[in-house]
Amino acid sequence: MRNFKIDFNKIFKYVIIAYLAIFLVGGIFAAIFGVELDINFSGGTKISYAYEGSLAEKDIKAIVDEKIDAKYDLGMSTSLAGDTQTFEISLAGKNALSAEKQEELTKALVEKFKDNKVELYNSNSVSPTIAGSFFAKSIVAMLITAALVVVYVGIRFKNIGGVTAALTALVALVFDVAITFVVCIFFRLQIDSNYIAVVLTMLGYSLNDTIVIYDRVRENKRLSPETEIGELVNVSINQTLVRNVVTTVTTFLAVMTIVVVSELFGLQSLRTFAIPMAFGLVSGAISSLCVSGPLWVIWKRSRAKKAKK
Repeated sequence: MRNFKIDFNKIFKYVIIAYLAIFLVGGIFAAIFGVELDINFSGGTKISYAYEGSLAEKDIKAIVDEKIDAKYDLGMSTSLAGDTQTFEISLAGKNALSAEKQEELTKALVEKFKDNKVELYNSNSVSPTIAGSFFAKSIVAMLITAALVVVYVGIRFKNIGGVTAALTALVALVFDVAITFVVCIFFRLQIDSNYIAVVLTMLGYSLNDTIVIYDRVRENKRLSPETEIGELVNVSINQTLVRNVVTTVTTFLAVMTIVVVSELFGLQSLRTFAIPMAFGLVSGAISSLCVSGPLWVIWKRSRAKKAKK
């Protein structure tokens, strides 16, 4: 196996600058274009219709515009097997449709596209109050997971300064979550339950890479207790570099397969999971190698200087 000698402590600042630049651009995009929330988080209505043959999006919009006097989104997709074609009408927040309006819209679409055998496929309405409650519970779930991360890493690596190691690992995880959020803004993806699944998955995946590094640090410290912390962490990261890169590339290729399928078949439910997940995997590898360890070194060196004084 090749013996790498990359100085991750030196490239730390450049990685941080790159992350901050991405976050700044993401914040600008969010301020300009806004953040799209799924109806489960904002409230609203989603109505899906199945049809046969061929339908033009403009023809569907012509009917919807007559029946709905509110902002809506229209998406068209085909099932993986190709046997079901659907189009979905989404209205967020206060634009939710009443049962009477939904029935009126369905009747108009069925009558207009008789040859296409349009029929109601699925309907879902969520009140803003329930949506707000669901959003709050999702945030709580992520915070609990983050707290458990700190506790777990703190206990497992207590002999090398577990709490500080856990906190720097948590910073890397926050960067990864922020990257997935920025990706959703760039690609105009809705923040939905799939996004929460991405965040929770990333918390576990990125943490696993960091734990591999910390485990090697613990082993190297046992073998060379007098080695300076910066050199110790740097050697440990280089020793686990190939393992982390191979794991990330393998998983990334699998997720990219899902991205391709979702784009080919217009599967919005897969896009909102696969696209942020793909970028999150890359960020997870980078943050584990270039953020958590070097940041921990800075912390340990700072504490050592204060102790000497």
